[in-house]
Amino acid sequence: MNKATKNTLIFTGAAAALGAAAAAVSYAAMKSLVKIALDREQPKIYEKQKARLSGAGGQQELFKGLSEAGERLKNSGCETVEITAQDGERLVGHLHRCENAKRLIIAMHGWRSSWTGDFGVISEFWHANNCSVLYAEQRGQGESGGDYMGFGLIERYDCLDWANWANENGFAGLPIYLCGISMGATTVLMAAGLDLPQNVHGIMADCGFTSPHAIWKHVAERNLHLSYSGLAAAIANDMCRKKIQIGAKDYSCADALKESRVPVFFVHGTDDRFVPVEMTYENYKACAAPKRLLIVPGAEHGMSYLVNKEEYQKAVKEFWHDFD
Repeated sequence: MNKATKNTLIFTGAAAALGAAAAAVSYAAMKSLVKIALDREQPKIYEKQKARLSGAGGQQELFKGLSEAGERLKNSGCETVEITAQDGERLVGHLHRCENAKRLIIAMHGWRSSWTGDFGVISEFWHANNCSVLYAEQRGQGESGGDYMGFGLIERYDCLDWANWANENGFAGLPIYLCGISMGATTVLMAAGLDLPQNVHGIMADCGFTSPHAIWKHVAERNLHLSYSGLAAAIANDMCRKKIQIGAKDYSCADALKESRVPVFFVHGTDDRFVPVEMTYENYKACAAPKRLLIVPGAEHGMSYLVNKEEYQKAVKEFWHDFD
C-alpha cells in the first residue's frame, strides 16, 4: 500500500468516525428534545432547561398575578365533565356556567401548563361579558388521559369532540368560540381545518406557533443553540411519528387556515422569545376566513392580556359583536 492510499484510507476512516459521532450526538439531542416536547412524564432535564427553552425574559413579576387569578378560577365552582375522544382517550373539562350566557368559549391551555394557570387572569372578563366557558384539560396533561401531548396535531380533533359534546349538552343555541393560548392556540387554529359545527362562530388564538416542526426548530436553534436541520430534523420527525402516529411536519396551521371558513382573532406580543411574533404573522397571512389581528408591543409569551388589558378587551368585544 503506497503512502497516498494509506493517507486516503486514514482520512476516510476519520471522517466516517466523525460522521458517526455527530449522528450519535444529534440522535441523543433530538431524543431528549422530543421527549421534553411530547411525553406526559416530565424529564428531569426539563426543569434545568426550562428557562432556556422558553427564552423567558423580564416579566416574571406578572406571574404572581397569574397564580392568584388561577386560584380564584379553581375555586369558582366549575363543574367537572368528561368525554371520550375519537381515539378512545379520556378527556376532562371544567365547565363554568354563566347565567343568561350569550356564547360558549371552549378554552385550550398551553404546553406543560394548566387551565387555571393560563386562563385565570382572563376568566373574570369572560364571565362579566356573559360567557359560559368550558376549560378543557389537554391530553397528556392534568387530569386528561394520554401518554403524549400532540402540539395540536391530535388535539385539534379533541376540539371537535368538545364542540360536539357542547351541542349535545344544552349549548346548541349559542355561538361557540374556540380559544387557545400558546400550544392551545395552535390547537384551535389547526381545528379550523376540520368540519366544525355551524355554531362555531370564531377562533381566538393567542401566541400560537405555525407547526411543531417550526417551533422545535426555533427553540432548538435560537434558545438551545442546537442544530435542527437535515439529519436532526429528520430524526425528530421520525421520533414524533412513532409516538403520536403523525410527523411534526405533516400538518400546520397554514394547512388548516387556508381552508377555514371560521373567523379568527389573532393576538401576539412583540417580545415573545418562545413563540416568535412572526409565526402569528404567517398564520394571519395564510387565513382565508375573516380575520383580526392584535399585536401588543412589549408583551412576552402569553402576557398580552396583562400588558394591555384595555386594547385586548376592546378587540375581543368587537370580535364577538361582529360574529356572534
